[in-house]
Amino acid sequence: MDQKKLKLLFSLPVIVAALGYFVDIYDLLLFSIVRISSLSSLGVPQDQLFEKGEYLLRMQMTGLLLGGVIWGVMGDKRGRLSVLFGSILLYSVANIANGFVTTVDQYAWLRLIAGIGLAGELGAGITLVSETLPTNLRGYATAIVASVGLMGAVMANLVSKVSDWHMAYFIGGGLGLVLLLARISVFESGIFLKTMQKNIERGNFFQLFQKKTRLKKFLGCIFIGLPIWFVIGILISFSPEFAGVLGIEGTVIVGDAVMFSYMGLAVGDLISGFLSQILRSRKKIVSIYVSLTFLFVLFFLFSPFKSLTVFYGICFLLGVGVGYWALFVTIAAEQFGTNLRSTVTTFVPNIIRGSLIPITFGFKYLRDTLGVVQGALIIAVITTIIAFIALRAVDETFGRDLNFEEE
Repeated sequence: MDQKKLKLLFSLPVIVAALGYFVDIYDLLLFSIVRISSLSSLGVPQDQLFEKGEYLLRMQMTGLLLGGVIWGVMGDKRGRLSVLFGSILLYSVANIANGFVTTVDQYAWLRLIAGIGLAGELGAGITLVSETLPTNLRGYATAIVASVGLMGAVMANLVSKVSDWHMAYFIGGGLGLVLLLARISVFESGIFLKTMQKNIERGNFFQLFQKKTRLKKFLGCIFIGLPIWFVIGILISFSPEFAGVLGIEGTVIVGDAVMFSYMGLAVGDLISGFLSQILRSRKKIVSIYVSLTFLFVLFFLFSPFKSLTVFYGICFLLGVGVGYWALFVTIAAEQFGTNLRSTVTTFVPNIIRGSLIPITFGFKYLRDTLGVVQGALIIAVITTIIAFIALRAVDETFGRDLNFEEE
């Protein structure tokens, strides 16, 4: 790769989007990491930690779902930069406030507000980068954004080890406010500015439902990501509970499980992004990764090895398997025209995050009736089948020129 291309790959929009996603992931995963310690300090009994944790997680995911619509529409109506500034300000303030909670209800409502703020970061960043960089570099750039950003989970875990959960939230909010200063020098997407000059409707969410082909692509973009949040939201977030059922020797710390899985996710995203450029296909790489994810889930649930080291190694492999997250969001950005691109690119990853709400309800029913392992296996099979069906509904978008609008 020549010097000019490298300069574009590490241009200001890419760097700022990557750092923004870094802070986003830090704040998003921090709750999972400090779930047990924070709820315990609020007086939640040991036998209610799982249930209260699911409740707070659902509140956060509800916020992500609401924010996905709000910020997505705003990105197409007001511009990509308005979302990058507004979303980070909201979730930074909410996370600072999280450090002051004294009851579970306060905690829950602030996770809802933080979720709304967190919803705008990735979609706006990927949209801006996709519209700014040349077609032949798009996959590389989004892979870099995701890989750098996902390391925010590693930082969240390290911070939680050297400070209490209150300070961990303060640090996350502070990082977001500092990042606001770095965004002052970022310019709006030129493709979007051209669309603003045209007499065309922008950011109409309901426009996605007005044509059968458009709706089919939209739903396809959503459902190819289901296995990702089943793995992150269930297997990793509740890894200590799974470890107890699976007979893992030693104490599994959820922060370490999150850290290792996100290290794997960063590696997987980097590889999948580069492979999609080399093989000139998004869909082929996603199909490979969905298959790998299912195999690694089977290994997680039925591995004969019970050591703590192997367990964390499997968490890393699970992360690699779901390392098509950036590719999944890039596919969404490339499917639709400029007047709907932010709406889709922001909403899609957040509705997948929000899918954790029905997944947790379904998993709760299945684990109560069939047990934890069998319940997780059934959810894994269902999400994998849906992902493969959904992949057939989206277009192969490698190399697509994004300078177009939806009618």
